[in-house]
Amino acid sequence: MSALKRKRGGNVKGSKAAKKVKFVGNGTEKQKDIPDQEPKNEYSIPAPVSMGKWTNKERVLVFSSRGINFRTRHLMQDLRTIMPHTKADTKMDRKDKLFVINEVCEMKNCNKCLFFEAKKKQDLYMWISNVPHGPSAKFLVQNIHTLAELKMTGNCLKGSRPLLSFDPQFEKEPHYALLKELFIQTFSTPQYHPKSQPFVDHIFTFTIADNRIWFRNYQIIEEDASLVEIGPRFVLNLIKIFQGSFGGPTLFENPHYQSPNMHRRMLRLATAAKLREKQMVKELQKMKKMEAKEVLKQDVTDDVFATPVEEKPIEVEHEAPAPKKFKKKNKEFKRQRMQKFNK
Repeated sequence: MSALKRKRGGNVKGSKAAKKVKFVGNGTEKQKDIPDQEPKNEYSIPAPVSMGKWTNKERVLVFSSRGINFRTRHLMQDLRTIMPHTKADTKMDRKDKLFVINEVCEMKNCNKCLFFEAKKKQDLYMWISNVPHGPSAKFLVQNIHTLAELKMTGNCLKGSRPLLSFDPQFEKEPHYALLKELFIQTFSTPQYHPKSQPFVDHIFTFTIADNRIWFRNYQIIEEDASLVEIGPRFVLNLIKIFQGSFGGPTLFENPHYQSPNMHRRMLRLATAAKLREKQMVKELQKMKKMEAKEVLKQDVTDDVFATPVEEKPIEVEHEAPAPKKFKKKNKEFKRQRMQKFNK
C-alpha cells in the first residue's frame, strides 16, 4: 500500500484517490475498488493536475452611482467579463456618503472595490479601494472605448487569467509604486479561482504618458508573443490618493490635474476672447469708414511715370537739301517679254 500511495503522489492536499483499473480477459477494462490487497494487473491513474487550493480569495465589487450613461454601463460589463473574480451590486444613490461602500463590500464579502461615480451626466470618476483599511485612489476616467465599440479582431477565453504589464516609471516614484500594488491586487485573477480558466492568453497593460495612466487589453495570438488589442480601453487621470478606504488623510495630490469644470471654463474663455477680438476688428473698420476723407488738390501718382528727357542741340539748315538720284531700272515690261518669247 505504501507503493500505491507513492504512485498516487499527490502531496497536494485534498486530491482525489486514484482509480484502480483491472484488465480482464481480452483487454477489456474492469474498474473496482479493492482496499485490502493489490492485484498484479492493476495500474493507478494519477489525479487531475489542477487540484490546487484557492488561497488568494480576492473579490472585487464593481458597481456605480446613479446617473451614469450607456458607455459607462457597458464599460462596467466589460470589466466584469474579463475579470472573473468580480461581483456586481445595484446602483448607489448619489445622496449617500462614500463610506457606505465599505459596508456594502463587507456584506458582499469583497475586499477590493471599483466604484464609478458620475457627475453632471458627463464626468466620470473611478475609485479603486482596498476595503476596509485602505488605501484608495480617485481617478478621472477619459477616452472610454468599450468592447462593442472598438470592433477589434482579437478575442480571448472568458475567465482566463491575464498577465499584468507595467510601465518602468511605476518603479521610479512612490505614488506610482503604491498604485501598481493596488492594480495588481485588483485586476489580477487569483490562482485556482472557481470561475477562472487555467490559461493565460491576454495581457493588461498600464502605461504612463502625459501624466496619465493608459489601460489597454491585448490578446496573445501566437507563440512568438504577437499581440492584438481586444479592449476595453480607457485613460485614468489621477486626482488624489487617500490613506483610508474612500476617505482619510491625503497621501498624494496630483499637481497636473485640471478639473473638467475648469477645463470647460478655459475653453469658454478662449472662445469668448476670439469673439471679442473679431468684434474689435469690426469696430475699427467701421471707425475708419466713418472718418472724413481728405481731398487732395493734386494727385500724388501723377509724377510716377514722369521721366526726364535728354535735351538735343538745335541745328538750323540754311541751304536746301540736295535732290536724291533715282536709278532707272532696265527691266522690260511683261508685254515686251511675252513678244520676245513668242518670236
